[in-house]
Amino acid sequence: MSAGISFDQINQFQNNLDTKKEAKVIERSVTHQGILATSSDFASEVAMNPVFSIDLATGDVADQKQSGRCWMFAALNTMRHKLMTNFKMNDDFELSQNYINFWDKFEKSNFFLDNVIKTANEPLDSRKVAWLMATPPQQDGGQWDMLCALIEKYGIVPKSAMPETFSSEKSAQLNKFLNLKLRHNAAVLRELVANNASNAKLLSTKEKMLNDIYRMLAYTLGEPTQKFDFEYRDKDKQYHIDRDLNPRAFFKKYIDIDLNNYVSLINSPTADKPFMKTYTVEMLGNVVGGRQVKHLNLEMNDLKQLAIEQLKRGESVWFGSDVGQSSNSQKGIMDTSLYAPDELFDTDLSLSKGARLDYGESLMTHAMVITGVDLVDDKPTKWKVENSWGKKVGNKGYFVMSDDWMDQFVYQIVVNKNFMPAEIQAAQEQEPIELAPWDQWEP
Repeated sequence: MSAGISFDQINQFQNNLDTKKEAKVIERSVTHQGILATSSDFASEVAMNPVFSIDLATGDVADQKQSGRCWMFAALNTMRHKLMTNFKMNDDFELSQNYINFWDKFEKSNFFLDNVIKTANEPLDSRKVAWLMATPPQQDGGQWDMLCALIEKYGIVPKSAMPETFSSEKSAQLNKFLNLKLRHNAAVLRELVANNASNAKLLSTKEKMLNDIYRMLAYTLGEPTQKFDFEYRDKDKQYHIDRDLNPRAFFKKYIDIDLNNYVSLINSPTADKPFMKTYTVEMLGNVVGGRQVKHLNLEMNDLKQLAIEQLKRGESVWFGSDVGQSSNSQKGIMDTSLYAPDELFDTDLSLSKGARLDYGESLMTHAMVITGVDLVDDKPTKWKVENSWGKKVGNKGYFVMSDDWMDQFVYQIVVNKNFMPAEIQAAQEQEPIELAPWDQWEP
């Protein structure tokens, strides 16, 4: 049943508004100050005092600049925390995000072209092919498991060995022309399949395409580091140099963690994803034949307890969230009580966490690192967060996240599986249920 809006209805709506004594005061305030400023709650700023009972030593906050590499920055930050502690590195030490970025874009290109070939017999307007072509083949986002796949294959280097470039810090131009090239390649490959080209022909054509992609990446991001000397002074002013390292050797010597121990846990309270089951996503990944993206869905209290356990053991926690909800980047606060737009407009704006996911109101948009928590009577009240937006936001780049905000807008954490209870470890070992490509968690 459909119905238009009548002028009688409009007159009634205006009459209803006229009966509200506070309407003009609110209108004057909102029209001049906007919704968020008018509905902000000063009490939230008081409650989010950045003091924590568990507070790990980290370092200076990194800056992803005008790129979407938050997942990469957050993951490398968790690793540099360990390195900085063990080798007394200075606070400004960073691992090379650009090195990982180069290989991620190269591997994503191959991953996309493989999926083009796999779906080449489906019509362009099929939902899967339409999604594959409409979703940018090259985008900066990714997942923890994708980062692990890259490190397992290519290793890692310090930022001094492969620093940032214009196109790593401002990725829009590079992504635009990579996407143009990859969609051009997709048209070529689909035509070859339509003309019954042999597998050998498809593979040789794809190899030529990847050669072009490699050249584009080398011009914009720099040639990927193969050998380097690691030279630094530690916090005690002692000089160190380690000569002729390769990226895999550097990872083994200076970081030396078993990436297989670190697993992704999600909280998706939706009917289609029962808890204590594992999930993967079709066509989500980067390294063909590499580590599979895999998530175990748990109750939120389980995620929080595992995060606390990891912090108590001195390890920071990678996590993914919807950072734009109820947050203020300049003040460095993420709190569901930060704004009260429902009270401002005198209307119900509530949705459950599951409903926000089901109806497109929320999704995981940004990855950061939990480096502390404030426990009162063994219960978390707020969490310390290391962001990757530089030192000019928040408290020198660090944010405070209320426990309720974590409940509502945190969707994923990565923990050492050895810290998990036996029943959760057993659940994590299950073969994952494959979700549709458009059911993605990519930040």
